[in-house]
Amino acid sequence: MKPLNFHPFPNLSSERLLLRKFETTDDKTIFFLRSNPEVIKYIKRAPEKHIDEARAFIQKITTGIDENEWISWAITKKDDPKMIGTICIWNFSKANNSGEIGYDLLPKHQGQGIMSEALKMVIDYGFSNLELDVLEAFTDERNQPSIHLLLKNHFRQDVSRTDDHNEHNRIYILKNYGLQ
Repeated sequence: MKPLNFHPFPNLSSERLLLRKFETTDDKTIFFLRSNPEVIKYIKRAPEKHIDEARAFIQKITTGIDENEWISWAITKKDDPKMIGTICIWNFSKANNSGEIGYDLLPKHQGQGIMSEALKMVIDYGFSNLELDVLEAFTDERNQPSIHLLLKNHFRQDVSRTDDHNEHNRIYILKNYGLQ
Protein backbone atom coordinates (compact mmCIF):
# COMPACT_ATOMS: atom_id res chain seq x y z
CA MET A 1 0.00 0.00 0.00
CA LYS A 2 1.37 3.39 -0.89
CA PRO A 3 1.64 5.88 1.98
CA LEU A 4 -1.69 7.49 2.79
CA ASN A 5 -1.90 11.19 2.06
CA PHE A 6 -5.26 12.97 2.00
CA HIS A 7 -3.83 16.45 1.42
CA PRO A 8 -5.25 18.19 -0.43
CA PHE A 9 -8.59 16.62 0.39
CA PRO A 10 -9.78 14.49 -2.55
CA ASN A 11 -13.24 15.72 -3.54
CA LEU A 12 -14.88 13.20 -5.86
CA SER A 13 -17.68 13.90 -8.31
CA SER A 14 -19.98 12.05 -10.68
CA GLU A 15 -22.90 13.05 -12.85
CA ARG A 16 -25.20 13.68 -9.85
CA LEU A 17 -22.99 13.67 -6.77
CA LEU A 18 -20.20 15.49 -5.03
CA LEU A 19 -18.27 13.74 -2.26
CA ARG A 20 -16.69 16.43 -0.10
CA LYS A 21 -15.05 16.97 3.27
CA PHE A 22 -17.29 17.19 6.35
CA GLU A 23 -18.22 20.68 7.47
CA THR A 24 -19.33 21.86 10.89
CA THR A 25 -22.75 22.62 9.38
CA ASP A 26 -23.20 18.87 8.74
CA ASP A 27 -23.74 18.31 12.47
CA LYS A 28 -27.54 17.91 12.31
CA THR A 29 -27.35 15.36 9.48
CA ILE A 30 -24.57 13.45 11.24
CA PHE A 31 -26.63 13.44 14.42
CA PHE A 32 -29.64 12.07 12.54
CA LEU A 33 -27.56 9.36 10.84
CA ARG A 34 -26.00 8.32 14.16
CA SER A 35 -29.19 8.43 16.24
CA ASN A 36 -32.09 7.43 14.00
CA PRO A 37 -33.25 3.87 14.86
CA GLU A 38 -33.95 3.02 11.20
CA VAL A 39 -30.49 4.12 10.02
CA ILE A 40 -28.55 2.39 12.82
CA LYS A 41 -30.74 -0.69 13.17
CA TYR A 42 -27.97 -3.02 11.92
CA ILE A 43 -25.05 -1.20 13.54
CA LYS A 44 -23.82 -2.41 16.89
CA ARG A 45 -23.48 0.89 18.76
CA ALA A 46 -25.67 2.97 21.01
CA PRO A 47 -27.57 5.78 19.30
CA GLU A 48 -26.21 9.23 19.91
CA LYS A 49 -28.32 11.27 22.31
CA HIS A 50 -27.02 14.82 21.83
CA ILE A 51 -25.86 17.01 18.95
CA ASP A 52 -22.52 17.52 20.73
CA GLU A 53 -21.74 13.84 20.03
CA ALA A 54 -22.17 14.51 16.30
CA ARG A 55 -19.90 17.54 16.55
CA ALA A 56 -17.27 15.46 18.35
CA PHE A 57 -17.60 12.80 15.62
CA ILE A 58 -17.00 15.40 12.90
CA GLN A 59 -13.89 16.57 14.79
CA LYS A 60 -12.66 12.98 15.19
CA ILE A 61 -13.13 12.28 11.47
CA THR A 62 -11.42 15.55 10.51
CA THR A 63 -8.46 14.78 12.78
CA GLY A 64 -8.16 11.25 11.34
CA ILE A 65 -8.12 12.65 7.80
CA ASP A 66 -5.53 15.28 8.79
CA GLU A 67 -3.37 12.49 10.27
CA ASN A 68 -3.89 10.26 7.19
CA GLU A 69 -5.57 7.50 9.22
CA TRP A 70 -8.77 7.27 7.14
CA ILE A 71 -10.75 9.13 4.53
CA SER A 72 -14.42 10.02 4.86
CA TRP A 73 -16.68 12.00 2.59
CA ALA A 74 -19.99 13.78 2.98
CA ILE A 75 -22.30 12.72 0.15
CA THR A 76 -24.13 15.63 -1.48
CA LYS A 77 -26.03 16.19 -4.68
CA LYS A 78 -24.20 18.50 -7.08
CA ASP A 79 -27.13 20.90 -7.13
CA ASP A 80 -27.49 20.97 -3.32
CA PRO A 81 -24.53 21.18 -0.89
CA LYS A 82 -26.53 19.72 2.03
CA MET A 83 -25.12 16.39 3.23
CA ILE A 84 -27.37 13.38 2.57
CA GLY A 85 -25.02 10.61 3.67
CA THR A 86 -21.46 9.52 4.33
CA ILE A 87 -19.00 7.07 2.84
CA CYS A 88 -15.49 6.23 4.00
CA ILE A 89 -12.46 4.00 3.70
CA TRP A 90 -10.90 3.22 7.04
CA ASN A 91 -9.35 0.37 9.01
CA PHE A 92 -6.45 0.19 6.57
CA SER A 93 -4.19 -2.86 6.72
CA LYS A 94 -0.69 -2.48 5.34
CA ALA A 95 -0.14 -6.24 5.69
CA ASN A 96 -3.14 -7.01 3.46
CA ASN A 97 -2.99 -3.81 1.41
CA SER A 98 -6.67 -3.35 2.18
CA GLY A 99 -9.21 -0.91 3.55
CA GLU A 100 -12.74 -1.18 4.85
CA ILE A 101 -15.64 0.72 3.31
CA GLY A 102 -18.49 2.10 5.40
CA TYR A 103 -21.53 4.11 4.38
CA ASP A 104 -24.91 5.45 5.42
CA LEU A 105 -27.62 7.49 3.72
CA LEU A 106 -30.66 9.44 4.82
CA PRO A 107 -33.73 7.19 4.37
CA LYS A 108 -35.50 9.59 1.98
CA HIS A 109 -32.57 9.27 -0.45
CA GLN A 110 -32.33 5.48 -0.37
CA GLY A 111 -33.41 3.39 -3.34
CA GLN A 112 -32.37 6.03 -5.90
CA GLY A 113 -28.95 4.63 -6.84
CA ILE A 114 -27.15 7.35 -4.90
CA MET A 115 -25.09 5.02 -2.73
CA SER A 116 -24.16 2.85 -5.70
CA GLU A 117 -22.92 5.96 -7.54
CA ALA A 118 -20.93 7.07 -4.47
CA LEU A 119 -19.56 3.58 -3.92
CA LYS A 120 -18.28 3.35 -7.49
CA MET A 121 -16.31 6.59 -7.01
CA VAL A 122 -14.83 5.38 -3.71
CA ILE A 123 -13.92 1.97 -5.16
CA ASP A 124 -12.12 3.73 -8.01
CA TYR A 125 -10.34 6.03 -5.55
CA GLY A 126 -9.29 3.11 -3.34
CA PHE A 127 -7.90 1.08 -6.21
CA SER A 128 -6.54 3.82 -8.49
CA ASN A 129 -5.30 6.46 -6.03
CA LEU A 130 -4.53 4.42 -2.91
CA GLU A 131 -3.45 1.34 -4.92
CA LEU A 132 -5.25 -1.02 -2.54
CA ASP A 133 -5.52 -4.69 -3.44
CA VAL A 134 -8.72 -5.34 -1.50
CA LEU A 135 -11.71 -3.40 -0.23
CA GLU A 136 -13.84 -4.94 2.52
CA ALA A 137 -17.32 -4.18 3.78
CA PHE A 138 -18.97 -5.56 6.90
CA THR A 139 -22.75 -5.72 6.73
CA ASP A 140 -25.47 -7.37 8.75
CA GLU A 141 -26.92 -10.51 7.18
CA ARG A 142 -30.42 -9.01 7.67
CA ASN A 143 -29.56 -5.79 5.81
CA GLN A 144 -30.67 -6.87 2.36
CA PRO A 145 -30.35 -3.43 0.70
CA SER A 146 -26.70 -3.21 1.77
CA ILE A 147 -25.98 -6.75 0.59
CA HIS A 148 -27.65 -5.99 -2.74
CA LEU A 149 -25.55 -2.82 -3.08
CA LEU A 150 -22.33 -4.73 -2.45
CA LEU A 151 -23.19 -7.59 -4.81
CA LYS A 152 -24.24 -5.13 -7.53
CA ASN A 153 -20.80 -3.54 -7.20
CA HIS A 154 -18.98 -6.90 -7.53
CA PHE A 155 -18.23 -7.55 -3.86
CA ARG A 156 -18.41 -11.21 -2.86
CA GLN A 157 -19.01 -12.68 0.56
CA ASP A 158 -15.87 -14.00 2.21
CA VAL A 159 -17.25 -17.16 3.81
CA SER A 160 -13.83 -18.07 5.23
CA ARG A 161 -13.99 -15.22 7.79
CA THR A 162 -16.36 -14.03 10.50
CA ASP A 163 -16.70 -10.78 12.41
CA ASP A 164 -15.66 -11.40 16.01
CA HIS A 165 -17.51 -8.25 17.14
CA ASN A 166 -20.93 -8.92 15.60
CA GLU A 167 -22.26 -12.41 14.95
CA HIS A 168 -24.75 -11.07 12.37
CA ASN A 169 -22.13 -9.31 10.25
CA ARG A 170 -20.93 -10.85 7.04
CA ILE A 171 -17.72 -9.78 5.35
CA TYR A 172 -17.78 -8.85 1.68
CA ILE A 173 -14.62 -8.25 -0.33
CA LEU A 174 -13.73 -6.73 -3.65
CA LYS A 175 -10.33 -7.49 -5.12
CA ASN A 176 -8.55 -5.08 -7.43
CA TYR A 177 -8.10 -6.92 -10.68
CA GLY A 178 -7.67 -3.71 -12.62
CA LEU A 179 -11.20 -4.07 -14.01
CA GLN A 180 -12.85 -1.17 -12.23
